[in-house]
Amino acid sequence: MVTIDDIEAAARRIAGEAVRTPLLTSAALDARLGGRILIKPETLQRTGSFKFRGAYNAVAALHAAERSAGVVAVSSGNHAQGVAAAAALFGVSATIIMPDDAPKAKLEGTRRLGATVVTYHRAGGADREAIAAEITARTGARLIHPYNEPLVIAGQGTIGLEIAEDLALREMSADAVLVPCGGGGLSSGVALAMHHRVPEAAVHLVEPQAFDDYGRSLASGRIERNAAASGSVCDALQAAAPGAIGFGINKRLAAGALAVSDAEALAAVAFAFHILKLVVEPGGAVALAALLSGRLNVAGRTVVIVLSGGNIDAAMLARALAAD
Repeated sequence: MVTIDDIEAAARRIAGEAVRTPLLTSAALDARLGGRILIKPETLQRTGSFKFRGAYNAVAALHAAERSAGVVAVSSGNHAQGVAAAAALFGVSATIIMPDDAPKAKLEGTRRLGATVVTYHRAGGADREAIAAEITARTGARLIHPYNEPLVIAGQGTIGLEIAEDLALREMSADAVLVPCGGGGLSSGVALAMHHRVPEAAVHLVEPQAFDDYGRSLASGRIERNAAASGSVCDALQAAAPGAIGFGINKRLAAGALAVSDAEALAAVAFAFHILKLVVEPGGAVALAALLSGRLNVAGRTVVIVLSGGNIDAAMLARALAAD
């Protein structure tokens, strides 16, 4: 269970460590879409993605004995770097289990932050949860799940608090908030915060078409799994299925889910680079992609989008720019 009190406590815990990212505007984007678009660039966050928020909140909440045993995380890259960075700040050892096909920038970034990286073959069906369970059983380390963990969800929910506070400073509201969605940690945290602070804003989850488990799960009312383990350019959004905790929140509070193609995600990466002057990874750009591809009519409306991460390999960025 996660409450608004948990998110507020997380905001106090991460203050001074996590970057309070701004709400940006773009006249070009507004003109193209006919609405007022506000951009929350978590690409500017420590380690290049929103994941630092939840990771820091989780590590900061550990008691001394837990910290001495270390932490373990499973991640395709952004949570990995978030946990590695947070652990380093507290002098805690971190072991991160990552797929061997994770972007090179994410693998190298995690090692550079001082974590021990254990790779597994995702395409071959290796069970990362089993690997994590073996390590935690052997070492006593604390597993920090990337999305099915209350402290992580609360940390990600601080994005929603900041959006609400910045809207209030501008004396305005929002009709909708679009949030990238993989396992649902970010989206559920934001949905919970917005429900309490800006209840009139509809929170839409955005995911890759090839990994549309959240849309199917919301439609059926139960957790649905993805058939594939990988295969999208949105490597950050390839969760096997929604996390149970976040799904319980999103089923109650989210307005629905939108899905975008890989080509649309890459086009959004190029748009962000050329027009917004931001470097965004494909998974981090799906909310922007949903707007650019017309998945949601925003004419005459005020909409907030979260750009959740910018950890992109040079080759993937070049691919996006070449396709533009």
